[in-house]
Amino acid sequence: MLSSDSGSATASASRRATNLSVNALLLQEARALDINLSATFEAALAAEVKRRTAQKWLTDNAAGINAYNRAVEAKGVFSDGLRSF
Repeated sequence: MLSSDSGSATASASRRATNLSVNALLLQEARALDINLSATFEAALAAEVKRRTAQKWLTDNAAGINAYNRAVEAKGVFSDGLRSF
């Protein structure tokens, strides 16, 4: 799996040709506007992969997060007695 906060890891990865089905009118407009389809698709795909990876992490770690939140609610955080604000 490729990952990077800036997306640069995907920029340096090798390219692979693929076929996609696209709304014909949308494709025509994109071409008329000189939109780089590969770059646009790659940016959108990277954003969606990042979003779903974050969502999966939250789902996978929900039990631990909930347990931590319950512990903090019951006992506070370790620095409660140390902070002056």
